[in-house]
Amino acid sequence: MKLLAVIAALSVVKRIGGTWSPCCEALKSTSLRDQVFDPNSTQYRQSIESYWSQDVRLHPTCIVQPYSPADVSQAVSTLVQANDHRPHCQFAVRSGGHSTVPGANNIHPGVTLDLSNLNATAYDPATSTASIGPGAHWDSVYSILFQHGVAVSGGRASNVGVGGLVTGGGNSFFAAQYGLVCDTVVNFEIVLADGRIINANRTSHADLWKALKGGSNNFGVVTRIDLEVFQKDQFWGGVVSYDNHTMPQQASALVNFTNHIVEDPYASLIVMLQYTANADTNLVTNALHYTEPVAYPDAFDAFYDMSNVSDTTRFDTLGAFTDELNQAADFHNLFLTLTFKNDARVIQYAADLQNGIIEDAKAYVKSTNYTLNTVFQPFPALFGKIGLYLIDWSWENEADNEFFNDRGYRVMQEVQACAERLRAEYRFIYLNYAGPGQNPLQSYGEDNLIELTRVAKKYDPHGVFQTQVPGGFKISQA
Repeated sequence: MKLLAVIAALSVVKRIGGTWSPCCEALKSTSLRDQVFDPNSTQYRQSIESYWSQDVRLHPTCIVQPYSPADVSQAVSTLVQANDHRPHCQFAVRSGGHSTVPGANNIHPGVTLDLSNLNATAYDPATSTASIGPGAHWDSVYSILFQHGVAVSGGRASNVGVGGLVTGGGNSFFAAQYGLVCDTVVNFEIVLADGRIINANRTSHADLWKALKGGSNNFGVVTRIDLEVFQKDQFWGGVVSYDNHTMPQQASALVNFTNHIVEDPYASLIVMLQYTANADTNLVTNALHYTEPVAYPDAFDAFYDMSNVSDTTRFDTLGAFTDELNQAADFHNLFLTLTFKNDARVIQYAADLQNGIIEDAKAYVKSTNYTLNTVFQPFPALFGKIGLYLIDWSWENEADNEFFNDRGYRVMQEVQACAERLRAEYRFIYLNYAGPGQNPLQSYGEDNLIELTRVAKKYDPHGVFQTQVPGGFKISQA
């Protein structure tokens, strides 16, 4: 469905809805009656307040909180059937609630299917897999698995949700060893638009299994993800901060690291240029992690040569390292991303653009607490070829939304233009970092997009997850 048609459909619901709707009434008439909550309930308010970003705290007409795949099947079937008779029972699916894209994991008006209660983690030593609910956050996953001396490739911030990260690709500390997190998925349990609960894996529904690895919310509602596990105890890493003036050295060191990562796949690096307004600090903050118990590995030699202002490197657990990389909730946020060939000139240009915005922000914004964070990292699927660039800005005052969004999109366009001038452009857009207006699915290439479209039509022939679930990045709009 095109954007204007979606907006028109939403306006119809608003006219008929009030504070309750036939769609919510349909859910209340099923066995889910005690799991459907309206805006006056405590459960509703708690759900809305638990979203990481202020920008996605929309107000659905009602929220349904299933406890099992059967509950999810009942909810989806009910909404699809109700939509046939009372049009525009649109809904959104929320897993961990960390997306910054409005509408991707919440909706207004409409029904939000909140999977927070599907959050269990179970380890099976016989199959060397962990079965994880999509509503879990990585802190709980790592904590449970650590008790068994094992881990999975997963998120690098512990408050990120499982479902969205995995179906969007998923970067991790272990990416150079195992690829993206989705590459380690053994099986997806998924509820289809017709209410069927199926398993997609290498031998059953293999086309859907592959499509879900980066295909996001286009095929159904994932209710369980089985990931490969590996033995893992403590390893070495931490966060090291440097003066902003070291950025030219940082850019050179990052390019060298990316060029040689294939020689040492245990090393993981994130370079972050961070301006923090309430402290008025402008630093380069690097996350250095080495997933073997080796202190100060050679892979980071170029970074040891630079004087730092703080250093937390130590031996610790996976959970502790991901806690350290958490970002505070309750802000307005902008995520925008692109990729480019491994080139220090583009990295430095992007850093200079952010530095140039700081004085503007000081002069114009009302927020006293905001962070400008420009992130650079090697991209795991193509190490040595491209780097991943992310604008990750957060601010407290809604009145500053226009300023930060305008500047952010402008910076992204200028970095893209710089990469094109230097013949360093690359078309791929990482879905988990993409922002409104970006088109990550299209960046997968024509052949992959054709295959994703075929799989979506096969498992969702009526296009429920293209039109009745309008939020997120849609195959039909790629």
